[in-house]
Amino acid sequence: MITVNDSIATSATLIKGGECIILSIPKEIIPNKKLIFSLKVLFEDNHLAVIHKPAGILVSGNSFKTIANALTQNIQPSKLTDATKPQPVHRLDYATTGILLVGKTSSSIRALNRMFEDKKVEKIYYAVSIGEMSDQGKITSEIEGKKSQSNYKLIESVSSKRFGKLNLVKLKLQTGRRHQLRKHLSSINNPILGDATYGIENLILTGKGLYLHAYSLKFTHPFINKQVYIKDEFPQRFKKIFIEFSI
Repeated sequence: MITVNDSIATSATLIKGGECIILSIPKEIIPNKKLIFSLKVLFEDNHLAVIHKPAGILVSGNSFKTIANALTQNIQPSKLTDATKPQPVHRLDYATTGILLVGKTSSSIRALNRMFEDKKVEKIYYAVSIGEMSDQGKITSEIEGKKSQSNYKLIESVSSKRFGKLNLVKLKLQTGRRHQLRKHLSSINNPILGDATYGIENLILTGKGLYLHAYSLKFTHPFINKQVYIKDEFPQRFKKIFIEFSI
């Protein structure tokens, strides 16, 4: 705000000389509201962290309740000179659980983003799908006009009175399109259990969440040149369906 002789100035205010002109810069307003949300940290060093993302929360965005907003209270500040606010370097859907990679310095955020672009991070997902499935396969249907590929391997199947068959499926992304795994499994008539968007209308399970879990990440640490392999254990709802299985 600018005042001239104690009056608020406008575009019509004329300056003749000798006036007392004051420029007032408002202090930065720090919001009183603080997100309190505990996260499980699976790995951490000065460069990066790996956390478990629970279901029902956005990774980032304009919402108040996001993983990005909760990171500072769950992750130790980096001691390096280019330390910055921790930032997720990839996304998981709102309903998806599992492993999420976070950069803690400006250089690590750039390096990790570049590794994802260059496909140097191996991501493994597991899902519970509905219906009869082949033992393994490759799904290549286009998503929004772009080439896409997901590879799957059937780990175990159990009979279900309501769904016929429920399958524990290991999934590997070759490309990274939005909702790719959900769309691809739906395209071969094996939608993910709990998927209200891409599921079969009379077989949609409500109130139990989406049975899609980001299980592991494998990559070469960009600063210490050692291989990092982190796993995130299965949600309890997976274990209730498949009592015994090998991974």
